[in-house]
Amino acid sequence: MRARSARRVAATAALALLGGALSAGAGAIATDEPVAATSIRDREYWLDEYGIRGAWAATRGAGVTIAIIDSGVDASHPDLAGVVVGGTDVSGIGSPDGTQPVGIGSDHGTRVASLAAGRGLGPGGGVLGAAPDARILTVSLAFGVEAARSGDDQIAEAVRWSVDQGADIISLSLTRNTVEWPESWDDAFGYAEANDVVVIAAAGNRGSGTEQVGAPATMPGVLVVGGVNRQGVASDRASSQGITIGVMAPSEQLVGAVPGGGYVIWQGTSGATPIVAGIAALVRAAYPELDAPNVIQRILATARPVTDRVPDPIYGFGLVDARGAVFADVPRVDANPLGTIAEWVVVNRRADGSLPSLTGRDARAPIARTVPVDVTVAALEGAWRLSAPRLPVLLLAGIVGLTGIAALALLTAGFVSRARRQ
Repeated sequence: MRARSARRVAATAALALLGGALSAGAGAIATDEPVAATSIRDREYWLDEYGIRGAWAATRGAGVTIAIIDSGVDASHPDLAGVVVGGTDVSGIGSPDGTQPVGIGSDHGTRVASLAAGRGLGPGGGVLGAAPDARILTVSLAFGVEAARSGDDQIAEAVRWSVDQGADIISLSLTRNTVEWPESWDDAFGYAEANDVVVIAAAGNRGSGTEQVGAPATMPGVLVVGGVNRQGVASDRASSQGITIGVMAPSEQLVGAVPGGGYVIWQGTSGATPIVAGIAALVRAAYPELDAPNVIQRILATARPVTDRVPDPIYGFGLVDARGAVFADVPRVDANPLGTIAEWVVVNRRADGSLPSLTGRDARAPIARTVPVDVTVAALEGAWRLSAPRLPVLLLAGIVGLTGIAALALLTAGFVSRARRQ
């Protein structure tokens, strides 16, 4: 197990108890259908086509903990028996241990967990997750229903709880459907960043109305997962688009476990995300000394490019390759190639009067960067990500500045003209 400073420091942020339903879901597209248990294992095409089974020659993710922040995970499903090692509910309407599926689409969290770390013990072989020896923490949210607190506050609390309970990876198959996020997320995601946790988020689904990626998939430092169909082409319905996408993973013809012991065929970046979370667990298990930025770097650097442009505005760095991420020789980096939330806070929250305190790291302290030649483009993209949510403000400031310069030039020209006439 990796050592992390201040890993189990208790969270102290006060959470406002506001009403409102959590409408942020990158959930499955409405083409789900039950599937016979006898054909489950044969349907997991991604295990071979994306190098996952090849990576198992080195590791199956033992010793790594993935937090599934979702609708709750049914820990009694045969494929998840013994996988869930802890849990909580932040919605106020679920079970204290997070194993009671809640909200609209309450089976969502169980599907996600099975693709990350399913043991494959159910009928017909069951679902084998990308990291079948990893452990799961479950945090239940209330999707689409009234809860004791707002969806934003539920997620902030869930992220902090996951860090305090020792999560190595946080998987978020949800979206806020806006590019911006509340300040409470600055603190929560900064807490995860400061404590060396890999955060992975879904790009969202166009078929569910999410045309472009939204937070947390717009947040610096977060590894964003888009979706492709069986042919490796960006999914028309099961993946949103956005320049923050890091890698692509299968998002169509997926099979997942559902509460009660059954299975379903589904699609969406909700399924692509835990596959990548499982691959990140394989990397963390194979290289226990690597920090979160270098885990992300290995996944980005070994992805298979789809076009000549890397990163590509649709495909990011390419199709995720688990075997490459585990076995390839990848140079190390000194900082997250996707940027950091600490830097973003300094640039974008300064005008708000006070900056939130990021536990474990001074948000105002400069972060040293050493950018290898092969990730220069990624660093430039990170700079865009740092400024994008506030881009209209920066443009307005530029226009005002140019107007002032022009006015000054006109006044000066008039003064010189008068002086010459005198």
